[in-house]
Amino acid sequence: MGSQAQKTDIGGKAWHLQQMKDAGLPVPDFMVIAADDFLNPETLDAKIQEVQTHFQGTSWLAVRSSAADEDGSDHSFAGLFETLLFVAPNDLKEAIQKVHRSANSERINTYLKEKGITQGMRMAVIIQEMIDARSAGVAFGIDPVSGEEHTVINAVYGVGEGLVSGALNADSFVVTNGDVKAQLTQKTHAFKLDHENGGVIEQAIDASLQEVASISDQEARDIANQAAKLEALFGSPQDVEWAIAGTQLYILQSRPITSVRKRDRTEMIVWDNSNIIESYPGLSSPLTFSFIKKMYSAVYREMSLIMGVTAKEIDANAFVFDNMLGLLKGRVYYNLLSWYKALALLPGYDLNAEFMERMMGVKERFELQGHVQTSKWKAYLRVARLVVIMIRNYRRLPRERKAFQSHFQQVLSSYHVLALDELSDTALMHHYLAFEERLTKNWQAPLVNDFFAMIFFGVTQKLTEKYKLPEGIHNDLLSGSNDIISTEHVKRSMEIIQAMDEFPELPKHFASLPAEEGMEHLEKYPKIKALVNDFLRDFGDRTVGELKLETITLKQAPEKYIRILQNYLRSQVDPTDQLVHGERLRKEAEKKLALALKGKWWKRNVYRYFLKRARTLVSERENLRFERTRGFGKVRELFLAIGKRWEEQGHLHEQRDIFYLKMEEVFDFINGTGHSPELKVLIDQRKRDYEVYDSLYLPERIVTYGAVHENQLSQAPPVIAEEGDLQGIGCCPGVVKARVQVIHDPSEVDSLNGDILVTSSTDPGWITLFPGASAIIVERGSLLSHSAIVSREMGKPCIVAVTGLLNTLKTGDMVEMDGSTGVIKRIQ
Repeated sequence: MGSQAQKTDIGGKAWHLQQMKDAGLPVPDFMVIAADDFLNPETLDAKIQEVQTHFQGTSWLAVRSSAADEDGSDHSFAGLFETLLFVAPNDLKEAIQKVHRSANSERINTYLKEKGITQGMRMAVIIQEMIDARSAGVAFGIDPVSGEEHTVINAVYGVGEGLVSGALNADSFVVTNGDVKAQLTQKTHAFKLDHENGGVIEQAIDASLQEVASISDQEARDIANQAAKLEALFGSPQDVEWAIAGTQLYILQSRPITSVRKRDRTEMIVWDNSNIIESYPGLSSPLTFSFIKKMYSAVYREMSLIMGVTAKEIDANAFVFDNMLGLLKGRVYYNLLSWYKALALLPGYDLNAEFMERMMGVKERFELQGHVQTSKWKAYLRVARLVVIMIRNYRRLPRERKAFQSHFQQVLSSYHVLALDELSDTALMHHYLAFEERLTKNWQAPLVNDFFAMIFFGVTQKLTEKYKLPEGIHNDLLSGSNDIISTEHVKRSMEIIQAMDEFPELPKHFASLPAEEGMEHLEKYPKIKALVNDFLRDFGDRTVGELKLETITLKQAPEKYIRILQNYLRSQVDPTDQLVHGERLRKEAEKKLALALKGKWWKRNVYRYFLKRARTLVSERENLRFERTRGFGKVRELFLAIGKRWEEQGHLHEQRDIFYLKMEEVFDFINGTGHSPELKVLIDQRKRDYEVYDSLYLPERIVTYGAVHENQLSQAPPVIAEEGDLQGIGCCPGVVKARVQVIHDPSEVDSLNGDILVTSSTDPGWITLFPGASAIIVERGSLLSHSAIVSREMGKPCIVAVTGLLNTLKTGDMVEMDGSTGVIKRIQ
């Protein structure tokens, strides 16, 4: 069975099994129905009868795919085709046909398109003796992440389905020259035979075995030896599926490792989107990425200057600052290698790296290799200099904030008067470049404010613990200050609703209209129309995904805002009442604080000093971020104006195609220096790419050495449901028992009607849903994220940073959540 023709007919997986069997490796008995056998029903029936006869007396069988390109060196198709375990011989025909049909599934078609494979799939099917495993798992002949030359083994109790699907935690073993290092996890469940129905079911593991190694060290060595034999047999490191029944080790399948090449001297890069996803959820366009990549570089340079890094050091690390971000399959990620190299330049990093990580919002530790520490006396000297600089900056901060906002307003006003429709693409480019210069060279106030917001908030949190104050009281004390711009959005909207009451016939009729007709109807009510126009002028850039240039804002599509007003009219919730509730929450917390610190004059004054400043700084953090939103809105308008010119001139199919170009490509085209003058061809290709990207799941963290290998990007999200109670970070107190609604886009629903809002991340555009929710639970975020700040302002119970949230809860589930402790209990 070694010829290429036979391999094409029986598929890569079956071909590998045959090679292993011929080499005398412990492979369970198997037969193959070739791809051509499925072309003729009579031939197929005869072949299935032959298989049934061969396995007569066998209790259970496994039915697996074996496509022509499967388990190859270029494409593994891992986990994409159907696999059926513990199949009874009487059910064999149906199982074989089901596996064969999986070659034409939607996810396979997406994978083929992504890989550029144009021919259809030739699918053979393997029927194999089912091993009722005590333990099972996978082994890698080389470390698939780092490329180190040792064997990495992951093991679970039962069959390996729970490991392959991502549903179970697994023990990990690293075998190097016979030496075994184990990292054990708590294993609460296993996938085992369903004796009544066949197939596998999830079963609880006895408590005495949950923290015991699922395989012995000797079994780990045996698996590593088999992996070495397979590498010698096939000529490259292998990804091996194995199972142990009793004391017998079986090799179920083997394929080349496609996700890693031999390690070279390239530095490790960790791509992480745990924080940035709040600003850039989902796909981001090439134009957005090329713009923010430049903005982040400028902002981090300026932040470093503020914190005492010399201009010479910054220039020497230009590559670091220019590569703070990455765009992986349309998703924005932080490049943590660059992030940490920039952090390492800051005074004090050598003395207390952990503190700097917390202040800069890094979620998980990243060890920077090759960092040369400065001497302690020099580090202390630089820190002392930084302290002097930051004290000076802090004293100037209130004045600098006002100056920044005044200057920013002047800049925006100068651009508001431009007649963009009348300008050439060259003029628009120069207006953008001038705006960019102003945008990046005067950002000191927001940066200093953010730094001190984290400092004072963190100190207040520490003092709460040190003084043994009520848990979470520092969050309560930040509620209801009524001075953040995000809630102004709600207040102004309610003013419009209240103004409608002057016209008795208007509210009910307006709420019933299609949103597209709402603005036209308001022509009959000049006062209301003026209020709406004023709102769109001031807040028209505030919307979901507002920092992505391709986002269609309220200003561009007023019907989106009409729909928001209509939702408020239909809802029984008055959002302004909730703002008052936030103020009440703060006042109650102030009474508790006074009681807790009664007679403790020094502690009371110290705590109030830091609290007062934390409250101001956190509020201003949100307000200054709104200026960024307005600035991005102007950039959006300038590039859309270029897109309109090019649509008129025939360079684009339509105006919004501009977002599929990188900023430098736009400018090169204007200047006549572009390499590809045919923009439509380039844009059409990127549109096709983004259609594929939209169907892909990418993990939160990806580790690479040099280029990102495509097999490191998952094809389907892991299904990992958390056991027991969920735990996050409590941001705003209150115990709520209610139904949850899982929302991926705020436009999905009109109102939550008292349900708990559950989502992955939020940005300011989500504010319209907050009033109708009884509480907020967010998978991502921190105590200083948007959802936490706005929830505190509204007195809305809120929990963020809940691992496994969206894999565990679904719409309709009943939960009890505690916004103080961060605990979420599921109610049966």
